[in-house]
Amino acid sequence: MTQGTPQGGGRLVADRYELSTLLGQGGMGQVWTAYDRRLDRRVAVKLLRPDKVAGQDADELRRRFLRECRVTAQVDHPGLVTVHDAGSEGEELFLVMQYVDGADLADHLAEHDPYPWQWTVAVAAQLCAVLSAVHAVPIVHRDLKPRNVMVKQDGTITVLDLGVASVMDTDTTRLTHTGSPIGSPAYMAPEQAMGGAVGPYTDLYALGVLLHELLSGNVPFAGSTALGVLHRHLYEAPVPVRRLRPEVPEPLEALVLRLLAKDPQHRPASAQETYEQLLPLLPARGMPTGAPLDPTRPFLRPHAPWPDRARIPAPGPQPQAAPVGNAGTAKGPATAGNAAKPDVAGAVDEVKRLLGEGRITQAVDILGAILPLAAAEHGEHSPVVRTLRKQYAATLMDDGQYRRALPELRRLADERATEAGQADPQALRFRYDAAQCLEQLGEPAAALAEYRVLLPYYENQYVSGDPELSLDVRRRIGHLLLALGDRPAAHDTLARLLHDVERLRGPGHPLAADVRRTLQWLGRVR
Repeated sequence: MTQGTPQGGGRLVADRYELSTLLGQGGMGQVWTAYDRRLDRRVAVKLLRPDKVAGQDADELRRRFLRECRVTAQVDHPGLVTVHDAGSEGEELFLVMQYVDGADLADHLAEHDPYPWQWTVAVAAQLCAVLSAVHAVPIVHRDLKPRNVMVKQDGTITVLDLGVASVMDTDTTRLTHTGSPIGSPAYMAPEQAMGGAVGPYTDLYALGVLLHELLSGNVPFAGSTALGVLHRHLYEAPVPVRRLRPEVPEPLEALVLRLLAKDPQHRPASAQETYEQLLPLLPARGMPTGAPLDPTRPFLRPHAPWPDRARIPAPGPQPQAAPVGNAGTAKGPATAGNAAKPDVAGAVDEVKRLLGEGRITQAVDILGAILPLAAAEHGEHSPVVRTLRKQYAATLMDDGQYRRALPELRRLADERATEAGQADPQALRFRYDAAQCLEQLGEPAAALAEYRVLLPYYENQYVSGDPELSLDVRRRIGHLLLALGDRPAAHDTLARLLHDVERLRGPGHPLAADVRRTLQWLGRVR
């Protein structure tokens, strides 16, 4: 990280991290270099102020922050900054990260103008490898920009602030009460700024903005106000970079334009696909120059993403986890001669204890391991196994493991619907949770289709009417329509939703206020 301003006092965070130098600060917090007294190493500490985030409850923000830190800490990739610790102290949230020695991409660009297009390709390929791993979790970065990308001395790229933007975002709109978007409007995809559902396609748009800036020296859409920037994102075509730099290869220009497509469905399908299009443009193998901060240096294709990691699991049997003996103790595969009777009750008690302590990842592992053994002992459709599977799916969702939760929820929904009918409230709830997984996995069209199937059931008071869920499903449909670029349909859906919320809950209801702000924003940019 670049050098900052020394500060006196040596404040101690969590009785362990001694703050040293202020690297940067913004409206929601500060970033410091610090020393970990326990392990005697340099770290970076980000301090966030929940009270600076408009419209969010501080306690709920703390809960979301710790959850996001726990999820992002599980992503293992050399292009991601390592998360060491997280928590809260007084009014502040703190995140302790690996200290990265290098320069952020904004400073790197400023020092190398014009930026070599070969360097741009090398930066983009490394970012695609990171995004491929992140989207496979699934996590959406939401705030990819040059200030959140570090170029290390050896030329490798490290991405910062994974998960933080998700916490600072609101659930229903990117707009604060003042009408200003949270985040960086210049890099923000139209669907994100307008409150639509976000997904991997949102990060790919930001990647397109970043590439345009590296190649041309400027972001494609600038303006004096957030509204003006958003309007240009929505309605203006970006200037092709070859008009500004003719030496840029045509395939690279074409890729940047695809990444900047207004409709998310017209962008590349994934970070993996984007990487494959960059691959022919990467520098040929050869000896590195030895110069520091050269992004082409790492390339013998060591950072290629894994092509199969981001696949959505299809309904059906899933690989079984390692069996568990006594609660929480993993054992090797049992054989016919030495199979031990699984301690299901003990495992359930252990899971309850772990969940009470907030140790969700460990609880997930125990549930995944005990399920196949319980099914073998009690039967696949027994009440015991059904209860375990419901707990497993719920815990996976709480742990952010939507890819693993989805087949479990589909199975539970199908089994319950077979027994009690398609309109059974529990079967519908499983389908609703599965739709949420699809939404989180960046599958807006599939999620929209699922919510549209569910909506008539929740609106029919003689079947399984649920006014609260009905309103929520309609809100999600509106946001997914925004994500898919269908702004007229989104406006119509949200306008009818606002009318009903005001009639049923009053004009001051939080949902009414959020929908009203989104509609006002939509009306100003239509």
